[in-house]
Amino acid sequence: MNIEKIIKTDAQLPSERRLILSLIYTANWMNDRISDSLKAFDISIPQFNVLRILRGQKGKPANLSTVQDRMLSKMSNTTRLVDKLIVKELAQRVTCEQNRRKVEISITSNGLALLDKVDPVIAALEIELLKNLKSEEIEQLTQLLETLRK
Repeated sequence: MNIEKIIKTDAQLPSERRLILSLIYTANWMNDRISDSLKAFDISIPQFNVLRILRGQKGKPANLSTVQDRMLSKMSNTTRLVDKLIVKELAQRVTCEQNRRKVEISITSNGLALLDKVDPVIAALEIELLKNLKSEEIEQLTQLLETLRK
């Protein structure tokens, strides 16, 4: 369905606006689907993102700045996200004894176990979300989006 039908307008939109509205609508559609899948695991998309970042540290702790730099959404309140993961026992915070201002965050075994359950669900969803595109189209679209962000 084209974006004009989705937003219920008969107006002929400029191509730039059509693209931007289509990107926003599609991103929201994907976020909604991913969020729905994560509800069963009682985590949000930003929490899932933090857990993946911490797992990517391969056992080394990360500081809040490292996590924030790697977040997909820079608008996320990283401290609040980490606090919620700590309450759920999916992450842990350790204060450096030599420098009390240095706080390190790591994923717990519970966090790793949760990701082991979530990963196949999200992988299947990613395939489902992109089922209407051929692999060449996925690569082309990825390249176009990377070019757009330059």
